[in-house]
Amino acid sequence: MKSIISDIRQEVEVLNTLLDELSNEQWNTNTTFKDWTPEIVISHLCYFDLMTLYSINDSEKFASEGYFLMNAYSTIDNSLGRAEAVKEKLNIKDHRDLKELWLLTNDQMCSVFEKVDPKLRCQWFGPDMGAKMFMTARYMETWSHGQEIYDLLKRKRLYTDSIKNIADIGVKTFDWTYINRKLDVPSEKPYVSLTSPSGDQWQWNDENNHNKVIGEASDFCHAVTQNRNIGDTNLRIEGDIAKHWMSIAQCFAGDPESPPDTGTRTV
Repeated sequence: MKSIISDIRQEVEVLNTLLDELSNEQWNTNTTFKDWTPEIVISHLCYFDLMTLYSINDSEKFASEGYFLMNAYSTIDNSLGRAEAVKEKLNIKDHRDLKELWLLTNDQMCSVFEKVDPKLRCQWFGPDMGAKMFMTARYMETWSHGQEIYDLLKRKRLYTDSIKNIADIGVKTFDWTYINRKLDVPSEKPYVSLTSPSGDQWQWNDENNHNKVIGEASDFCHAVTQNRNIGDTNLRIEGDIAKHWMSIAQCFAGDPESPPDTGTRTV
């Protein structure tokens, strides 16, 4: 657990440095991610870090918030509206207070989960997850939504090998991507070979000549978290199964989402 917790803390530290550069106006500027503002991004991260804490130490509060989310998601049919409802639920008007609450909540979450059994089953708004996967998902969410801030500031991102957490989830959610869309899961899983930021080679599934995804790990992570269209990456994708998968790949929970159009999220 210490490794993934360390990765989360480092990602939060880097993102917080970027947030310190935002002007008051930029905090309320729409980003290229579904028009979410930085305020909405941080409220989203803060809220679900809180829910993560409640999932293991306050079951009544978790159930109450689950009812709120179920109602919001059933009555609001768009991502921005749902995210705004979450922000309003936190009831924090000043972005500085919001940021401080997020930093405090994230620190508490990391401190609690650092001590739990990695195999502990944690309740969530879908299937339960093991504690280690739970934290890996929180890392993925923080990394993914942090990209909105990089894009807003037109800042190039410095990648580290900690993104293997995301690449691993991206490969493991191959079946989920299809099941979530009520599509038949292909019988063959594409071979995935990625070059890490440090130059190592990461590989998944059996090597074959039919379906494969090859390229930079950072490009793959952007594709499976849907903050880049595969057309805006340098991934080499071969085979019908691989091409279809990467066009709809979704490593996060929730309703089926579509990646951004080509050219709409590039810097």
